[in-house]
Amino acid sequence: MFTKPQDVVVALKLCLNETSRSYAELADALGMSASEVHAAVRRLGEARLVDSETREMRRDAFRNFLVHGVPYAFPARPKEVTRGMPTAWAAPAMAGKFSPSEQIPPVWPDPEGTVQGASVEPLYRSVPGAARRDPALYDLLALVDALRIGRARERSLAEKEIAQRLTQHVAA
Repeated sequence: MFTKPQDVVVALKLCLNETSRSYAELADALGMSASEVHAAVRRLGEARLVDSETREMRRDAFRNFLVHGVPYAFPARPKEVTRGMPTAWAAPAMAGKFSPSEQIPPVWPDPEGTVQGASVEPLYRSVPGAARRDPALYDLLALVDALRIGRARERSLAEKEIAQRLTQHVAA
């Protein structure tokens, strides 16, 4: 079974030490249904990215999937200008790491967004809301978008940041 884009969102949430939460709690936090979260965990288990019994992420394998698989499996391209929530190098996770450019910032289309930018389709429709509720998840989602749409320089920094953040959130 192939993974779906929402599986990446669920996996990122699980990487933030959310494994003890019920499927319903995870679903509420992510703006998904409990059955969607359950199916995502099942697919992640089949892909050997999560331990199906403990819901512990296999972080090295998942990091490799993020870096080498997600940009090809779930590509994105900035499109029309819209109002939204900053992502990739325009998000707080990467803000200030690059000198200001004349490039329009990438954003997830969002009626509650505060930034005009180039529209980037999020991995899942509920991503902007989930990111607003959880700043650590927002950082990871934005870094994944840098892998999906960034140039070599942005992808390289995102890869390092993701590795560091996944290591930071290892359960003690």
